[in-house]
Parts: sequence; C-alpha cells; structure tokens
Amino acid sequence: MAYHATLVAAAIALFALFVWWYGGNGRPMSAAEKARILEALRQRLQGTPGEPLIDEAAQLMASDDGKEFIMHNCVRYRAKALYPPGHDYGDDPRAADKRYGKAIVPHLLRRACVPVFIARRSGRFVDCEGVPDWHYVAMVRYRSQRDFFNFALAIGDTGEDVHKWAAIGQTLIFPVQPIVSLISVRLWVAVMLALVTAALWALA
Repeated sequence: MAYHATLVAAAIALFALFVWWYGGNGRPMSAAEKARILEALRQRLQGTPGEPLIDEAAQLMASDDGKEFIMHNCVRYRAKALYPPGHDYGDDPRAADKRYGKAIVPHLLRRACVPVFIARRSGRFVDCEGVPDWHYVAMVRYRSQRDFFNFALAIGDTGEDVHKWAAIGQTLIFPVQPIVSLISVRLWVAVMLALVTAALWALA
C-alpha cells in the first residue's frame, strides 16, 4: 500500500514539475528588457536578410503579456539554397531547412517551446492573387515572447540561422492564440504519466 501511495505521489510531483517548467503564464517583459533584446537583434541582424525583422520585433513586443502563444509559419523555399560565401552545403533548400530544424530543437526544448503542428502543402483550393504557393506550414508553441526572442538570439549565436536564410525564399509569420484546439501538451503528458503509473501499479 505504501508503494502505491509513493507511486501516485511521484506521478503527481512529476506532473507538477512539468507544469512549472512548461509555464505559459509569466510576467511581461519590462521596457528595459525589450530595449536590450531589440539592441541585441539590431547588432545581430544588421546587414543580413533578417534586418527588416527588427521593426517587426518591436511591433510584436508591444503586444507582450508574458503568456504562452503559438507562432504560425508559412514557408516557401528558394529555387536553390542561397548560402553566403564560405558555406559549402550545396544548393538544396530542403536540405538547408532540415539542418536548421535539427539545430533548433535543443534550443526550443530548453525553453519549453515545442512544435505542435507541421504539414506540407498537398493541393490547391481557394487562392488569392499575389499569395505565394507555400510549401509548408508550421505552428510552434512558445512559453512567452521572452522565450521566443531569447531563442532567436541563441540560434544567432550558434550561426545555425544561416541555414534558414539560405533555404527560405518567402515566409509569413504571425502569433496566434487558440480558440478551439484538441492539441494540449499538458493533457498528453498527464495521460502518459497516468498510463505509466497504472502499468507500474499493476506490476506491483
């Protein structure tokens, strides 16, 4: 009986620890913090294809409430990957994007940020004039804007963002807040812990 009680207590403690780490309801960034991040971005992106993003970042920060959000990405590849001189990775844009995707996973997970949906375009239906033919869409959950920008700066420090700029010809990125969603990382973690606990209970 003591074993069962310990087992349940351990599962509850693990879930509580996960919820604390996963966060999503933090404090907004201070004005000084926003200024520091914008200056770091300015130094990092000046003279690169990402330089126009500095103004976009300032606009996004104006809506910061410290809470979790999902960033929606639409991506169209270049016809050929465009690496700067000295980067001999070939000209396959999909391979370049895979390098970037592989590089960012540890940085995302370190900040409790996870991709929740990635899908390739599989056809056409309603088209609007001037809208690019996106190759895929991706939705990434960020714990907060603070984590989003610190993630972007960390990737810049590694130099791995070169793969992103080499791969992507056009992109549309904007934050969203779910109204109705069947995707809940917290729920899936709770279910997995419950299943493991039940299995260990049955084996006791």
